[in-house]
Amino acid sequence: MQVRRTTARLLTAVAATLALGVSSAPFAAPAAAAPTTRLAAPGDDDEGGTPALRAQLDAASKGWLDAKAALDRSTKRQQELDGQLKTIEAQLVVQTGTVGEIAGAAYRTGRLGPMSALLNSNSPGGFMDRAAALETVAAREDLELRNLIETRDQATRTRTAVGQEITEQRKQVATMAKRKDQAERALEVAAADKPASTARDSGSSDGTSSSDARPSPRNSDGSWPSESCSVNDPTPANGCITPRTLNALQQAKAAGYTRYVSCFRPSGSGEHPKGRACDFAAQKNGFGGVASGGDRTYGNNLAAYFIRNADRLGVLYVIWFNRIWLPSSGWRAYSGGNGDPSSNHTNHVHLSMY
Repeated sequence: MQVRRTTARLLTAVAATLALGVSSAPFAAPAAAAPTTRLAAPGDDDEGGTPALRAQLDAASKGWLDAKAALDRSTKRQQELDGQLKTIEAQLVVQTGTVGEIAGAAYRTGRLGPMSALLNSNSPGGFMDRAAALETVAAREDLELRNLIETRDQATRTRTAVGQEITEQRKQVATMAKRKDQAERALEVAAADKPASTARDSGSSDGTSSSDARPSPRNSDGSWPSESCSVNDPTPANGCITPRTLNALQQAKAAGYTRYVSCFRPSGSGEHPKGRACDFAAQKNGFGGVASGGDRTYGNNLAAYFIRNADRLGVLYVIWFNRIWLPSSGWRAYSGGNGDPSSNHTNHVHLSMY
């Protein structure tokens, strides 16, 4: 009776496995010491543009970077699950075959019941041998069946987890698109309210710098930790900056960008009072007129350096020569200036940090 029940369970498991299928259709997966002389400082408030514009750019870029970190985490998790699923499905093929062989043999030969098998023994020793053999066969069949059922359930759970990660990725991609649109709409509104300066805006560099910056620390999940204005600002501006801003400043200096820099600003809006922004003069002697020649090239290369290392450093955006670089959108026109070199960012590169 026990063997008959086991055989029935085996046949039921085989049928369930065939209905499920060994593998499922793949899911579709929804880039020299600086002079200390300042010729002309940027305006007290600010970098040109309005507090509302800067708040929008701050929120949009932070939201985009947060969503990108979440997308990267989910993509990595999906890759791990895909590898696990491949291994599980290979096990499922083997175990399905084994259980199928056992069930097939029972169907073809017509397995004897336990009592008749024991009664056909010719001696007490044979009786014991038959009893031990039946117990061993039943235990093996039971183990194979249990292994098949567990592997099948594990495959189902893993496929479900893969699907959940893909759903998460789609959500984060949608968030990134929304934040990108938010930043670009804010810039369009600013451009409509204040026409762009007549200064040429072709100075933004699309070139690259060969130096790789030392990465700023991240949380274990890949996100950026919240930082306060907690370390001394080493530039003549004094005040405080965040540890992430300090690292960006130090890495730029190590890469050879050693001209005048000013970071902290006690008043105004934007990131300077929070210790999350620095202005890098293009001229050797500080903030002067519109950069040209070698000074313009210096600014181009410095902007390119920060863009190349944006993901390592935690760059929120870069402003240079009437243009702003956003992690979501690349270079865009920035027309918030007042016509002077400082607010138009034609004499310095502005760096804002997460």
